[in-house]
Amino acid sequence: MGAARAVSVMYFVNDPLAAASWYAKHLFSDVLVQAGSGFFWLDTGIIEVGFHPSDDEKNPAGGGAVVYWKVEHFGRSRDAMLQAGCESWRGPLVISPQRVICQLRDPFGNIIGLEGAV
Repeated sequence: MGAARAVSVMYFVNDPLAAASWYAKHLFSDVLVQAGSGFFWLDTGIIEVGFHPSDDEKNPAGGGAVVYWKVEHFGRSRDAMLQAGCESWRGPLVISPQRVICQLRDPFGNIIGLEGAV
């Protein structure tokens, strides 16, 4: 078996179209929302980001892993996400002389991470 690499991440949300549209507007630029059978996704060219209807028993809203998105301007990106409806969850934390991270809770209940230069 060769080395694994991430190709997609799935968020489980109550309103997949609203979540996909929000991410397309506030985290990615020039990415179109694509529709599937009950779910929506964004193809960033590097990774596919999916938004699937939540299921209280198996995949509740906001119950997934934290994905960290590398951003060019950490402070400005964090501020913009907070203004777009996120709430501060953890950090910012300087984890090395060159890297800072934070976690935010998006308007759909998911915890997302931002990573950038100090």
